[in-house]
Amino acid sequence: MTAAMNGKPLSRNPRMIDVAKLAGVSHQTVSRFLNASPAVGPELSQRVQHAIQLLGYKRNSAARALASRRSMNFGVLAFGISLYGPSMTLFGFAEAARQIGYTTSLVTLGDFDRETIRTALEHLKEALVEGIMVIAPVKGAMDMLRGLSADIPIVAFEPGVATGATNSAIDEVLGARLATRHLLTLGHETVWHVRGPRGWLGADARVKGWREELAATRRVIHRTIECVDWSAEAGYRAGQEVARDREITAVFVANDQMSLGFLQALHNAGLSVPQDVSVVGFDNIPEAAFFQPSLTTVRLDFDAIGRRCVTLLQATMRGGGAPPGVLPLPELIVRGSTGARAGGALQGIATPS
Repeated sequence: MTAAMNGKPLSRNPRMIDVAKLAGVSHQTVSRFLNASPAVGPELSQRVQHAIQLLGYKRNSAARALASRRSMNFGVLAFGISLYGPSMTLFGFAEAARQIGYTTSLVTLGDFDRETIRTALEHLKEALVEGIMVIAPVKGAMDMLRGLSADIPIVAFEPGVATGATNSAIDEVLGARLATRHLLTLGHETVWHVRGPRGWLGADARVKGWREELAATRRVIHRTIECVDWSAEAGYRAGQEVARDREITAVFVANDQMSLGFLQALHNAGLSVPQDVSVVGFDNIPEAAFFQPSLTTVRLDFDAIGRRCVTLLQATMRGGGAPPGVLPLPELIVRGSTGARAGGALQGIATPS
């Protein structure tokens, strides 16, 4: 339908003044209505809303941003969001942003090189974002970003890095210690580790926690079993390697997706879980409870990480320090894939701090 004023079609896009004329109110009243001011009563609100619908009026977000210096839009630079942790972090951030009235402009990155990041930052600048959250689960990502002056407040999700004024993360080192400790308390002499791919912060944090727990309890620390990516296929290949060594009775796998392939490889090799090999994953993806057997794993509240990033970004935009707040600790979820080692004795070991 063509927008019209006084029975005559408009030859241009409708403006706020057109809405005011049709509704019989002032320009300021329309502005207050659009900004959800309580000063506009129900009767006036209904008239303005009706005029907006008749005219097909849409706010010019760019002009509004220039006038108010606020776009009510956050940007996100995201790498690896096909993975569970980054994707849930993004979800938590977008939901928390929406709840305070912000939209989210997402730029996904296939590579984390300097030129790709520069182009992504320029794209977000054009979208007039007020701040940027970076999902940067790989080494060197934030160093590269800091070298590219964006003149925009930036916060980041950096796995394995201590939470500070401009970054958010859950203690994945502790999570890895919990996974390793659980297997030791079941009587296993030591624990092997299927690590995530090189260059990923989360993979390094999980290796660190696994090593620390074994060292603290004076257990043998074997080499890690390498994977090229976080996939079930990579986990399957690791499982084939483990299945050839019948001395291995306990394995901590760096994520649940890899654990899925790992369990399948053990099954195909004729090994039973947990009777022959106990397996612990990491992340607690929704499907983990339905693996065969159900997967013991470590839960991380990635949603809380994303929400915390919104709080940090608001504080950074105001020029203040990091607001108080503590992210949930990792939680061990015990299911059917772990059990006592045959002939082993259950052990009581103090909880790591």
